[in-house]
Amino acid sequence: MAENELYIGLISGTSVDGVDSVLVNFQQDTPELIASHSHPIGDPLRENILALCVGEDIRLSEFGQTHIELGKIFAEAANAVLNKAGVESNAVTAIGSHGQTVWHEPNAGNPFSLQLADANTIAQRTGITTVADMRGRDISAGGQGAPLAPLLHQHIFASSSENRAIINIGGISNVTCLRQGAKPIAFDAGPGNVLMDFWINKHQQKKYDEGGGWASSGTVHNELLQLCRNEPYFSKALPKSSGRELFNGSWLENKLAQCQGAIQPQDVQATMLQLTVDTIVDALDPHCQSLFICGGGAHNRALMQGLAQARPNCTVASTLTLGVDPDWVEAIAFAWIARETCAGRKIDTSGFTGTSAAVMLGGIYRA
Repeated sequence: MAENELYIGLISGTSVDGVDSVLVNFQQDTPELIASHSHPIGDPLRENILALCVGEDIRLSEFGQTHIELGKIFAEAANAVLNKAGVESNAVTAIGSHGQTVWHEPNAGNPFSLQLADANTIAQRTGITTVADMRGRDISAGGQGAPLAPLLHQHIFASSSENRAIINIGGISNVTCLRQGAKPIAFDAGPGNVLMDFWINKHQQKKYDEGGGWASSGTVHNELLQLCRNEPYFSKALPKSSGRELFNGSWLENKLAQCQGAIQPQDVQATMLQLTVDTIVDALDPHCQSLFICGGGAHNRALMQGLAQARPNCTVASTLTLGVDPDWVEAIAFAWIARETCAGRKIDTSGFTGTSAAVMLGGIYRA
């Protein structure tokens, strides 16, 4: 075995709050996080991305410019994590770049999932082979193309002594059920932070509700909660996946318009937090004994408390308890997928995405 197996993982998630970049050593079974970096996305570029995510019309020239500009940002993020680690680019086998999802439509007549951040630009500006477009092959084999992070969850978090759920709460929540003696299953449960982020940005011009403080100041509005829970997605059969193309500000405003009377802004925020809790808990295997949270939601104290109250017989903790920082699990996952692809190994995603066959995930852009 080589002395080191270094890979970089890159992703900008549904929240579009920056590019997560990790340098990981896969020499051992459990990945070793060498360095991590969160690279900012400027507000003008972020606004362009968010406009794409809700289906606003955009000129093809602007679409192309956004794609290339994001590629440059992702390359900067990769170079920055190398600088932090004091590692030269030629020591890294490959970059796994998820990119930035702007539209996810796996159930269309011609299904697709679209991620921006030009891989040619990343490979050229870093000098490192880059694996990208990781969802498309899965979709072409009949899968949803998502979620993919659970591939890492099953690889490093499965237990022979208990039934676990790994819950990634980014903009969208996805749940991985790791059951003893059974094949893991995973799917997108529904909105994570995306609706809370929208609402606090609208009313307080903040990107997120730190610690869930604003949500904690409000009271759950039962009529609004029930209207939201009536969304057909929540009762849809597996496999299933979703994103901003469904759960966005317009979706929430539509639900609010159906309510009788005005609702205080903090009560809306409290209700959106409760919606996240409820849809996660509804998605859990009833025999689950422990919940381990990763993504930005792991830092939302009110959300963590809500999950603990909803499942009092379960241990609720962040993945740090299992030795992996919750902020970087998803980026590590895409570094791991790059490793598998570069090694020519097909991956069975059928329990997560519903694909009909194991496939290699992503195209390789040689340095």
